[in-house]
Order: sequence, then structure tokens, then C-alpha cells
Amino acid sequence: MGSPMLDALLADIKTAMKAQDPEKLTALRMLNAQIKDATVNAGKDPTDEAVATIVAKAIKQRQDSVEQFRAAGRTDLADKEQREIELFRAYQPRQLGAAEIEALVKKAIADTGAAGKKDLGKVMQALMPQVKGRSDGKLVNQIVLAQLGG
Repeated sequence: MGSPMLDALLADIKTAMKAQDPEKLTALRMLNAQIKDATVNAGKDPTDEAVATIVAKAIKQRQDSVEQFRAAGRTDLADKEQREIELFRAYQPRQLGAAEIEALVKKAIADTGAAGKKDLGKVMQALMPQVKGRSDGKLVNQIVLAQLGG
């Protein structure tokens, strides 16, 4: 079982090699290595879901790095990480907007019968399979807390 997302990544690596774009090539190869390590080397098939999870993790790591580099005054490194984030977003499923997340949160609250902050875990458990890889977990958590009156 192949992954169209992985196939696209491999095609882009070839394109970057032909274009002699070392920064893009290095970033894409690093992402490919992370995907291989988490799937093929672990004895799993590289599915689109697995690729999306790994890409989301790579983006989150770089977002954390951007914050730290900016705080340290290293805008050159922060800009490099930001370019990698933009590059990696092409290998993610379409991200949900705040309004779409809010609608899913309201449905999850209704489905679980949540009544307050104490039910946060129940709502998040029902919600995460629907938004995994398509939204930032921190944003989802904030929206759930706002809806639960927290």
C-alpha cells in the first residue's frame, strides 16, 4: 500500500536535485528520512495517515524552533526554519479553519453530553480522531475550553 503524499515528496526531491536547490533538497531529504524511520524501518507501510502525522510533527518542531530563535535574536535561523515549515505544508492534508473546528467541537460536546471543564478529556477523545493531522492540537484544546466555558 503506497502513499501518494510520499510519492509527491520523492518526486519533489528529484526536482530539487535537478534544479540544484541545496536548501530545499536538504529539508526534503530530512523529512523523507523521518518518514522512513517511523514507517519502513519500524516495519510499517508508509500510508498517507502516517506521512501526515510525521509531517505535522516536523512542522511543530520547526515552529518551536522559530519561537526560540526569534527570542534569541537569531532571525536568520528563524527564517530558515519558517521556509522549511512552508515547504512541508505541501505534504499535509488541508488544514481545518477555526470555524470548521468550532463546528466539530460543538458536535463533540453534544455527542458526549459534556457540561463543563471537567469533561474536557471526554470531548478531546471524541474529537481528536476527526482533526488529527488536519489541525493544531493546541488550537483545538483552546476552542474546546472556550466552548466548555473555561
